[in-house]
Parts: sequence; structure tokens; C-alpha cells
Amino acid sequence: MKRHALFFSTFTAVMLALPAFAADGASGLMEVRWGKNAFNFEGMPSGPQPLRNLSRLPNGKSDNRQLVGDYRNPILTPEAAAVVKQKGELAIAGKGFPNAYDQCRLITPPSTFAMQLTFAMLPLKNGDIAIVYDQNMNFRHIRMNGAHPTNLVPSPMGNSVGHWEGDTLVVDTVGIQTDAFTQVDRFGTPQSEAMHIVERYRLIDGAVAKAQIDKFETSEGTVGGGARVAGYNPDTSLKGLQLEVTMEDPKVFTAPLTARVTYRRVTTEWQESVCPENPTEHYEGEWIGLPRADHPDF
Repeated sequence: MKRHALFFSTFTAVMLALPAFAADGASGLMEVRWGKNAFNFEGMPSGPQPLRNLSRLPNGKSDNRQLVGDYRNPILTPEAAAVVKQKGELAIAGKGFPNAYDQCRLITPPSTFAMQLTFAMLPLKNGDIAIVYDQNMNFRHIRMNGAHPTNLVPSPMGNSVGHWEGDTLVVDTVGIQTDAFTQVDRFGTPQSEAMHIVERYRLIDGAVAKAQIDKFETSEGTVGGGARVAGYNPDTSLKGLQLEVTMEDPKVFTAPLTARVTYRRVTTEWQESVCPENPTEHYEGEWIGLPRADHPDF
């Protein structure tokens, strides 16, 4: 699918117009472009691990042209494992399976963290936080120090509330709207309406961030088989950003799954990823058509 990159000048102007965030240890996370160059989740030092690609190249790296999730991972329920296995068989057969990213739809959490490569957190005047991603024009609104509504209406990005625990931003998300194309990761791991996500963002040593990213990219490869979407700032004296995301969904996982995503500061300019509906550049049978509304909105 072709995506046309346009300079995001209007958004840059908005960023510059926003007030500076309070200098309380949280300011280092804000108004910074963070990025990575590999999809999927990093594993934690111990405990349950996220899915890994069973398809490997002769050098041991992940073969990202053939996404075969490890359906034998004990973190998966039998029902979820069967879905991952079926999608892996499609990949082995040289076929694709529809997903939100390829269908130009919103990349819902937690797939957001596995798939989105660059983003920025922006403070809003009322104290809330906006998170803006480059790919597919995704946007999240984090309501600070609030609570989830009693009668929550599901939405693609869910309902997110946040608070600070010292220098760590904690975001709690529920109410994620799911459909046939919603998935946890690139391997097609499904998710249900019961998905509950807790994100914990904190700054880490720049050299540590570089080492973690280098290790993951060496093992799992980078976007486009070596391309660099995000140009890292080479100054490792600058802090990196680490996200620990915990996913709970009893219909998918046998226990809470915590994974890690590491980011570094990037020097690439803001770009708008325009994702045009394109039924001709998909695997056979993959394109499912444009979204349709059965009833008028008003």
C-alpha cells in the first residue's frame, strides 16, 4: 500500500503554540519526538513473553516478509492460539490477512504500541495530554486525574485516564472498540472488548535505550528490511523513553502480559502518513472494502 509523506507544518505550528509543561520531571517526556525502527513488543527480563515470529532468516533474524506468530506461547488461550495459528498458515502460504494497518483504519491499543514508529506527547491547556502518532493520523486524548465513565461507549482508541507516579506517566485504557481487523500485534493475535491496558512511561539512560533498541533490532529486524523511518539523535547523553505496557484480556491471555517498547529521540521532521484506500496492492482476498455506515450520523 502506498503512503504519501507530507511535511506536517501545520501540526508543528500547533506544537509551538502550546504552553510549556511544568518542569517537574515530567517535562522530559513532553514535546519531544520519540521513535523506533522495529515493529512488535520487546520481552521483559522475566515472566510471560510476547509473541515472537517463528519464521526466521538463515542468520537467525525474524523474516518480516512472513509473519508466523508463535501460537504455542502459553500466554495465549486456546481460542486465541487457534486464530494466530490460522493466520500464520496464511502467511506461510504467501497470503495476507486483513488488519487495521493495511485497511487504513485506526490502529487501536495495544497494537498502537507495536506498530506506531514515531509519536509525541503534547500538554494541553487543561492539564490533559494528547499523544499524536505519524502513522494513519492516530490521535489519543489522555484525561489526567480522571475516572472512566460509568456508562462507557466503546471507541477505537478506547477511554484513557492518566496520572503521575513520581516521574512515571501511568495511563489506564478500557473501552476499546473491536472488529474483525483489531489485533494485538503483527501476528494477528485477537483482542476482545474486555481488553484492559496499563501503560507506564518513564525516561531512562540514553545509552541503555540505545543498547535495548540495538539488541531488539538485531534480533527482530527493522522496518523495510533495514530502512530507518526514525532517524535517531546520536547523542546518547539525552534520555531515552521506555514504555512498559500491561495487557489483560481473559479471552486472549491466560495471565496479564507485560511487554516493553523502547524509544529514542529522533531528528526526522513531523510527517503525515496519508493512507489511501487501495484495493489493488494487497494479497488476493485481503482488501475488504471501505467502511460503510448503515445509518446516518444525524
